[in-house]
Amino acid sequence: MIRLCPGHEIGEGQSRGFELPELRLVAVRRNGKVYLYENRCPHRQLPLEWQPDRFLDDSGSLLQCASHGALFLIETGLCVAGPCEGRALRALPHIEEQGWICLQEEGRDDD
Repeated sequence: MIRLCPGHEIGEGQSRGFELPELRLVAVRRNGKVYLYENRCPHRQLPLEWQPDRFLDDSGSLLQCASHGALFLIETGLCVAGPCEGRALRALPHIEEQGWICLQEEGRDDD
């Protein structure tokens, strides 16, 4: 398990990016739950944000790709508008426990 940040650092309706040695991530909190995705648009494989930690559209209800404006549902990562419509961001296994948001290593539940 990889600790990303204390849970309180991502407030309701906020997003935050993380960089690991070989993986970029985006975390969003919506309705009290954290969603974690690989920070890579399925259209051109580019990072989503246009400024650090700026992943949401103007309404704050969708993730948005800064390169071409694709919009993704926060809860599922599904693209609902843009050139990659119907494709989805890659969801990453994670947990929020003991005050931390943690990335779980894929294929491992016992960290």
